[in-house]
Order: sequence, then C-alpha cells, then structure tokens
Amino acid sequence: MAEGTIKRLTDKGYGFIETNGGSDIFFHLSNLDGVRFDDLYEGQKVTFNEGRGPKGPRAENVKPAA
Repeated sequence: MAEGTIKRLTDKGYGFIETNGGSDIFFHLSNLDGVRFDDLYEGQKVTFNEGRGPKGPRAENVKPAA
C-alpha cells in the first residue's frame, strides 16, 4: 500500500492525496475503506492502493494510516 497526506477535501465527496513522491492523486468517497468521508481531515496521513479510474489514476481502499 502507498502512503500519503490528504491535501484537499471538497464538500462534493472527493479529495486529493499528496503522495510521498510529491504528486497528487484523486479519491472519491466510494473508494474509502472502513472510514467515513466526514471523519477525514486535511493533513491526515492515509494509506491507499493506486488504481485507475475513467479519468486517470485514483486512490482506492483509502484509510487512515496506523
């Protein structure tokens, strides 16, 4: 699993994670694993799997880092 930091959250149910490599990756609330979107916050460390969506790369199985 990859790790990163939540860079930005929107009120529309999606956000962006800044990866350890410095790039940003999109995620949607439907790609969360064991956490509610409302419980996430900007600056939070998360783990995720890199996947592919219809518009390009996206984070899947997003959950807070232990």
